[in-house]
Parts: sequence; structure tokens; C-alpha cells
Amino acid sequence: MTVAYWCVLVAILLPYLCTVTAKAAGGRYGPNANRDPRAWLDKLQGLPRRAHAAQLNGFEITPAFAAAVIIAHLAGGAEQGTLNLLALLFIVSRVVYIVCYLVDQGTMRSIAWLAGLGLIISLFCVAA
Repeated sequence: MTVAYWCVLVAILLPYLCTVTAKAAGGRYGPNANRDPRAWLDKLQGLPRRAHAAQLNGFEITPAFAAAVIIAHLAGGAEQGTLNLLALLFIVSRVVYIVCYLVDQGTMRSIAWLAGLGLIISLFCVAA
């Protein structure tokens, strides 16, 4: 397995760290909340709500990243080191995005999100 492929696994797991953060910081999450966790999450405010939003965004962007990595590998037009670097930078952008979301830094969060999108596009471009 390449580093880029391992980065896909990391990208898949990152939203779950946000889930844990939302539930841990959201106060009492017990059996009653577990019966309807989406309704419970929708009522959150502040940090827990931002963690939940970061989770949702992670689930939205991860399929595009996974597709870009797989297609870049299959196309074979780029050096493996380049693919690995772009994938690692994507993971860094996602970690920065999550941190910016949690600390309520909207502008920096948007920049990190755009960087991640740019890296997904770059994976396609270097493989072309």
C-alpha cells in the first residue's frame, strides 16, 4: 500500500474524531441521546456544534479525495512520491481545517478547505 492510500484511510477516520469531540464536549450524551443522536447533535451550540459541522464536512469531501487518489494511481502519469506528498498535504489541510473549525476561525478554515480542494484537483492534474 502506498502512503497516498493510507492517507485515504486517515481521511475516512478524521470525521469520527470530530464526532467524539462533539459528543464529549456536548454535555450529557447518554442512552436517551443515543436513541436519536442526530436530533441531539442538532441541538448543540458552540464548540460541540462546530465539531459536528466539521464531521459532516469531512464526510462530504472524503469521497472526492479517495477518488482522486485512486484515479491518480490508476492513471499512472505521476511519480509515486508526488502522489504521496499531495495526499499527505491534503491530510494536513484537513487537520488544519478541523482545528480552525473548533477554535472558530472561519477565514482560516475556508482557506484550509480551499487548499484541500486544490490538492484534490492537483491529484487529477499530475496524473493527466
